[in-house]
Amino acid sequence: MASYSPTGTVSVRPYVTVDNAAPPASGSRWTARQILVVAICFILNMLDGMDVLILSYVAPALSADWQVSPESLGVVFSAGLAGMAAGGLLIAPLADRFGRRKLILASLIMMAAAMFGSGIATSIGELIASRFIVGIGIGTVLASMAALTAEYAPAKHRTFAVGFLQAGYPVGATLTGFIVASHVGTHGWQAMLLGAAILCAAAIPLVWLLLPESIAFLLSRQPAGALDKANRLLVSIGQPRLDALPARNVSETQHAGVRGLLNEGRAFGTILLWFAIIFSFMTLYFVISWIPKLAIEAGLPATDAIYAGAIYNIGAFVGTSSIGLVAMRFDLRKLILTYMLLAAAALVLFGSVAMPLAATLATAFMIGVFVQGGFNGCYPLAASLYPPEARGTGIGWAMGMGRIGAVIGPMLGGFLLAAKVSLSIIFGIFAVPVVLAGICAALIRLPKAD
Repeated sequence: MASYSPTGTVSVRPYVTVDNAAPPASGSRWTARQILVVAICFILNMLDGMDVLILSYVAPALSADWQVSPESLGVVFSAGLAGMAAGGLLIAPLADRFGRRKLILASLIMMAAAMFGSGIATSIGELIASRFIVGIGIGTVLASMAALTAEYAPAKHRTFAVGFLQAGYPVGATLTGFIVASHVGTHGWQAMLLGAAILCAAAIPLVWLLLPESIAFLLSRQPAGALDKANRLLVSIGQPRLDALPARNVSETQHAGVRGLLNEGRAFGTILLWFAIIFSFMTLYFVISWIPKLAIEAGLPATDAIYAGAIYNIGAFVGTSSIGLVAMRFDLRKLILTYMLLAAAALVLFGSVAMPLAATLATAFMIGVFVQGGFNGCYPLAASLYPPEARGTGIGWAMGMGRIGAVIGPMLGGFLLAAKVSLSIIFGIFAVPVVLAGICAALIRLPKAD
């Protein structure tokens, strides 16, 4: 089972009863296999960022083409987020039973097909349905990738690795923003969605050929050929081979499934984590769904407004990467609170102060740093809270429950915009949830290391 330090970093000790069942990833040395796993998951997270954010980038063109109202557009945004909730709550926990790799492959196939459906949709209803299915795939992939990265990264760098993985999301979103800004006027918004579908499909053979299964899954679930597969992977990450599969431990059953999220004193921390992510998602998905249109409301031309969304995501990459690095030295929970307080200040500034283009873009950058950086600290925090055999379920449920806020945020933003509420009030409203998220994260108590 896993043991945890008060700073949010994770150390792993064997959770099986055989002496030679060494933990799959220990120490601080990186091997080529471990780097490859994190790199592939980073790329997949780039695709997730593309699939989620591309709709906000094409929203002005879609709205003009189909004469879509802000309320209807908010429902389209929220459909994908509702799908993520379904994926995180219902599908992602299956990774602890059937394996991370299989679920990632199935999700990629689902995402590629549904993105293609988005690109050929002829009505709002079809677009809502296809975005819901895209969301299911994204919600499943996010939890599975975070769990797999946590299991393969060296123990000393696990918090950094899970945090760095999340930086792929804003990188993909940023590149997508620049591409859409340059080509949506020429090729149309449907072509942008079809291009995203092609990139998702291209990732399927990459995962099939190069992404390994979780060693912890092989040792605990013991599917056919588990010993040979586990030994090949153990050798590739510099660990000794096993002579036999470990005996199953009774505690593994207690940790599995949703029960594992509430056992051994984790119930209160689990509830706090859920609320932290719900509050974070409310503001996060309001911002990433509406920032191009909000920038237009603030007086920017349409092209510059798309660039504002891209600049936001550059800031998100900086914030996500920095919190993972700083958390190697400082308490992750206090860092999340600090980032969220600064995020609230940046939001209020963006909504209440008239600024020139450069200052507006700089403020969008700072919102990205602190909102996305603080939120993404919740991934390594969740990985620290749960043992390996419940980690997929734990991260999936945390992100799935958080989608309650993700659904509310964009819809509330759409209604406020439709009601002609001033930007200063809108951004003031959405500054409150990030502060509450930081407080919830700071109050989580992690089991101490042995």
